[in-house]
Amino acid sequence: FKQKPSYEIGVLLVVSEMCIRDRLESTWKRLKKVMAPGSLDPLVKEMIYIAVSVVNGCEYCVHSHSAAAKKKGMTDAMRSELFSVIAMANQTNALAEAYQVEVDDKFKV
Repeated sequence: FKQKPSYEIGVLLVVSEMCIRDRLESTWKRLKKVMAPGSLDPLVKEMIYIAVSVVNGCEYCVHSHSAAAKKKGMTDAMRSELFSVIAMANQTNALAEAYQVEVDDKFKV
């Protein structure tokens, strides 16, 4: 194993930072487009984002989208009910997967 000269490491760090910045900028643009008014109510979009963020374990996203949802009208009661739905979905999803429950034809879309 041969150590790279420090200037090469510095160049790699600069390139890496540029890639990260570009990725974050493009993600932010897509996020603003997806979360913009559309067929779904803006509050519904925020609540979906919260649910996915809870499941993915992203504390930052849970908090930031909870704040955005509150600005759009989500009450504490709605947030509590949302968390109950998330917990129930996690439990039933795990059971259905563990027991390999077949999807009923009437539910297929």
